[in-house]
This record gives sequence, C-alpha cells and structure tokens, in this order.
Amino acid sequence: MTRIARFGPWISTLCITVGLWQLGGGAWLLLKAEVAQYLISDSWQRQLASSEEQKPWPWADTWPVARLKIGGEKALTVLHGTSGQALAFGPGLLIGSGEPGNLAEPRTTVIAAHKDTHFRNLGTLKPGAVIQLQDKSGRWHAYRVRGSKVVNSETERLPVARVPGLLLVTCYPFDAVTVGGALRYLVYADHVDPVSTVQM
Repeated sequence: MTRIARFGPWISTLCITVGLWQLGGGAWLLLKAEVAQYLISDSWQRQLASSEEQKPWPWADTWPVARLKIGGEKALTVLHGTSGQALAFGPGLLIGSGEPGNLAEPRTTVIAAHKDTHFRNLGTLKPGAVIQLQDKSGRWHAYRVRGSKVVNSETERLPVARVPGLLLVTCYPFDAVTVGGALRYLVYADHVDPVSTVQM
C-alpha cells in the first residue's frame, strides 16, 4: 500500500473539516450582521422613547443618531461617526457635520457608507429624488436631490455649509475591484421646507 493511499482517508477528512469550518465562519458573519441590525434598530427605538443615547450592545463605540430612507428602499439606521467599525454596520454621520433636524443651528448633514453595501444604489439617484431623514426626536425631514459629483478626497474638501442640507458620500468607482482609492461620489440634497409641500 502506498503512502498516499494510506493517508488518503485522513487527508479527505481534513479537507472536509476545513471546508465546513470555512462555511461555518461565513455563516457566523452573516448571522452576526443580521443580529447587529436588529440590535441597532432596537437601540434606535429605545433612544426615541427615552431621548438618551442607547448603544446597540454594551461594548459598542457608536450609537444610532438618525434613520435614512432613500426612495423606496428600506430605512437605514445612521450611526455616530464614520470609523471602520461604525461603517461595517451601517451608514455613519460625519462628526462635525450638521445634526439631523437641528434647524436652530443649520449645517449640512454628511452621511457616509460603503459603496458595496448600504450605498450600493447611490449612483442611481437622479435630481429631484426625495430622501428622508428621521431625527432623534422622531420627526422626518425631506431632502430633494440637487445633483451628484465625483471628487478627489486628497485634494478637495467636503462642501459643508451653514444650511440644512444633506450630503451623501461613498467611495468611487462603484465597480472598482481594489479598495482605498481617493475618489468619492457625492450626492447633494436640499432641505425641503415642509410649508412648501402639498399633500395630493
């Protein structure tokens, strides 16, 4: 009996075990992502009820600050900050930009997300499209898309102004294979005054 034939069953068992371990790891990541979304959504509801910051889990370094609804898509919970940890679970509010719903001290609200997850359809938004943003008091604010632009993050700054606007940011190009490039895709949206809207 050759050495390969003698160790064949062991090699097969090892390969099957490693394969099952890899599948289990992938399933564990998907399960964690689903549970995280539930916990984040639950912490947003608790925050609306209590008016106090509610972390989705005790060791989280972020917390919900708003809800974002783009067109007919499912509403997304926006997290505080744009660190890699925050963006792994949802869109993030850029620290130093405008607080959603703060019309007393208006400032452009900047929300960033990954191009291949939460903002994967950002490139399909056309001028005139409506985006809704729920603030921490539970009020919804409407924004109308003015336009979009590709910028180089190494040479240009985000246009944050003292107006109640919305700026959505993601990496560009959308179909890039490598990550970490300097290009960013920006969508500008103007705040819609509720007085100027008419119910049909």
